[in-house]
Amino acid sequence: MRSISESVEITASPEVVWQILTDVKSYSDWNPFIKQASGEITVGATLVLRMFPGGDGKPTTFRPRVLIADPPRTLCWRGSLGIPGIFDGEHRFVLHRTASGTNLIQSEKFTGLLTPFLGGAVARTADDFRALNQALKHRAEA
Repeated sequence: MRSISESVEITASPEVVWQILTDVKSYSDWNPFIKQASGEITVGATLVLRMFPGGDGKPTTFRPRVLIADPPRTLCWRGSLGIPGIFDGEHRFVLHRTASGTNLIQSEKFTGLLTPFLGGAVARTADDFRALNQALKHRAEA
């Protein structure tokens, strides 16, 4: 298993951040990593996410299933690259209310047979998480 985590302080309430984060149809307006998205943020629903990794990464479409949708605290989905068990990811956004707004933690746990061989790709994904977090911060604070 490998995992990454990136956090950001946002000067906006968790409710505002949650509304932006769960409006997947608007991702193309602000999200530099997941530029195309569709689906409903409800437990058991399948999302269609088109991710555009920074650097030399090639766009990839994932169809994760929503595991947790607990407004305005936790959003979690799980997806696979191809066949489940080969390279899977459990992606999580956790929002904590702070005195000045929201602390957002975005993380992912990677599992599967190919995980030990994809360490470089996992490490580069942290850059994409930071970019997404900063774009979400900018939109929520606007």
